[in-house]
Amino acid sequence: MAVMTPSEAFVETLAAQGVTTVFGIVGSAYMDPLDLFEPAGIRFISVSHEQGAGHMADGFSRISNSHGVCIAQNGPGITNFVTSIAAAYWAHSPVVCITPEAGTSTMGLGGFQETEQLAFFEKITKYQAHVNRQDRIAELTSRAFDIAIAERGPTQVNIPRDFFYGEIDIDIDTPIRIEPSSGGAKSLNNAATLISEANFPVIIAGGGVTMAKGTDSVKSLAEFLSAPVVTSYLHNDAFPSKHALSCGPLGYQGSKAAMNIIEKADVILAIGTRLGPFGTLPQYGLEYWPENAKVIQIDRNQRAIGLVKPINIGICGDAQAATDHLLGSLKANKEPPICLKTRDQRINMINKEKSDWEKELNSISQGCENELTPRHALRELEKALPSNAIVSTDIGNICSVANSYLRFEKPGSFLAAMSFGNCGYAFPTAIGAKVAEPDRPVVAYVGDGAWGMSLQETLTCVRENLPVTAVVFNNGQWGAEKKNQIDYYNDRFVGTNLKNPSFAEIGRAMGANGIRVSNPDEIGDALISATSSNVTTILEIMVNEELGEPFRRDALQKPVRHLSKYQSYT
Repeated sequence: MAVMTPSEAFVETLAAQGVTTVFGIVGSAYMDPLDLFEPAGIRFISVSHEQGAGHMADGFSRISNSHGVCIAQNGPGITNFVTSIAAAYWAHSPVVCITPEAGTSTMGLGGFQETEQLAFFEKITKYQAHVNRQDRIAELTSRAFDIAIAERGPTQVNIPRDFFYGEIDIDIDTPIRIEPSSGGAKSLNNAATLISEANFPVIIAGGGVTMAKGTDSVKSLAEFLSAPVVTSYLHNDAFPSKHALSCGPLGYQGSKAAMNIIEKADVILAIGTRLGPFGTLPQYGLEYWPENAKVIQIDRNQRAIGLVKPINIGICGDAQAATDHLLGSLKANKEPPICLKTRDQRINMINKEKSDWEKELNSISQGCENELTPRHALRELEKALPSNAIVSTDIGNICSVANSYLRFEKPGSFLAAMSFGNCGYAFPTAIGAKVAEPDRPVVAYVGDGAWGMSLQETLTCVRENLPVTAVVFNNGQWGAEKKNQIDYYNDRFVGTNLKNPSFAEIGRAMGANGIRVSNPDEIGDALISATSSNVTTILEIMVNEELGEPFRRDALQKPVRHLSKYQSYT
């Protein structure tokens, strides 16, 4: 055992876990370990708001497939983490949130910046460690890092600020990494049998495929079966879009080809997905989920298996390992899978559905005279997007419609707010992704409302020399909610109209490059210029007020009014 201070033990534990970057805002509560970051080889990225730090840690972890770390001042600095940690929880991101706490000598007295910090994160973390004595700081910090990776989700390390000081005898733990498993033998054998008997198997590739680095395994299985592959909602990068068997994403504003194809399935192999509600709800008027299909679900979290959709076989295992096992079993069978007999018919159907959807997408992306429509802008962006780009999307009407246009060849290329759906997500998450992959162009799609929540991180990009491109769609409205007011409240617009300045000009005032375009012919060149430069760029696109279909038709009802003074409102 070595003699060191708790701050040294804490920083040595970070280094042992491979931490190279920490996102946060400087604070007196952790000033002593902060002073050790640089000599320990840890880059501290100072942000403009703690929520941004949490999102940056999320983006960093999802692109690097390793830990993301954030830290802040006790009290208000820590409460500002809640939204971003909740987003990381639903994205299954191994973010470690370090939460220095008020000192032990005054806890409970209502001192400066004092609050109970564990309760805020209780339902949005996989594990919470409270350091209750100095000589446990390395042990508990290391455990939080181990569990974040093992269970794929955020963890919290809560440390009273006075526990960074003193002297302790301590060893630094070696990180624990658990070898992934393919799942139970019986469930795998039953799944292989069911797949071999299928006439029209369809594979759903989810986020777990990307996390497990299993895209090539899924591709090999799909090719062996000649089975179409669709991606789960907001995981468009789980399978290469140009592959002949790729049919696109399910869910809101996804691919009609994917929906029409999965509707025909008699067996669905859902790999690395919890089959979340937004990936199975009706879309474009299509009730596409095949209720009579038999479902095999593979997920590393046994609690997610059968949670949303009824299943026939559940496999609790790693997406790559389970897929490899199934392929090996199918190849070892004496009889080839039944679906190979109808291969040509199925391939022809896949090609037709994809062709029909592409023609429809082209037709609705043409725009209108003298105005730039969101779909036209999204189409032009798609055509100019670098092939190796990472794209993050915010929540909102235009960014959600982008699901129709975002196609990727490489896993680890798409970051979305997932089912937590918070505004202000895309830009800081893109910054974290850029730190993880500095040689790849990173682009954030942001609506003008969400941009108001995150534009301050332009200062972070400029200060830290992180050339991220923010594409800001300026249509002067909170579009998703305005669509609800159009459909349900007779065009009574309360709180949904925005009066915006030029965001490009604001970007320039912050030290970034600012480009404002309103013509579709300008978009491609502007995006290419932005992503090929070494400068943070705000690309402001002036689009009209056209809105896509609402996100949640199931969440609203036509209003009912009983009081006479409100009758004219119905």
